[in-house]
Amino acid sequence: MGAVVSILSTLPALAQEPAAAAAAPGAALAGVHSQIAVIEQDQLYMRTRYGQAMQARSDAARRALQAENQKLEAALEAEERDLTNRRAAMTPEEFRPLSEDFNEKVKGIRAAQDTKARSLTTQMEEDRGRFREVAGPVLAELLRELGAVVLIDKSTVVLSLDAIDITDRAIAKIDAVLGDGATPAAPTPKP
Repeated sequence: MGAVVSILSTLPALAQEPAAAAAAPGAALAGVHSQIAVIEQDQLYMRTRYGQAMQARSDAARRALQAENQKLEAALEAEERDLTNRRAAMTPEEFRPLSEDFNEKVKGIRAAQDTKARSLTTQMEEDRGRFREVAGPVLAELLRELGAVVLIDKSTVVLSLDAIDITDRAIAKIDAVLGDGATPAAPTPKP
């Protein structure tokens, strides 16, 4: 509750008279002077070329895994039909080990595919972390340019003026500095 009151108490400062605001420290964000800026982090990832390239790789890996799963499923279904057809000509003692072997095979394949899916999820989380890592210095430079000292994710803000949302500017700057990530960018100074 204290954080909300603290944030709300800064709102009158955001709506200062233009002459008073011009003298106040902070960034000129669409005519509003504020040392606080907000961004939509998900939008940074989804709309920057760098984030889109990472997402495209993840999507391709996910589609490949889905195709592999479908191929395995079709093969297992065919093997199960064959085993079912052969069952009529077998005694229960002959069929039981074949059925158990098939069930173990299915369990093994499912476990392997589940491991691949978890690995893909982990890779996607690592990609987002890597994106935040390389975008961080770019965002810090943008804050310096704007004269802002705090950057907050818009989803955590109770109330703000749209003028302090720098998501589009951040996307443009990240695209300019990092591109799609294929070519390593020159190091950006850390904050």
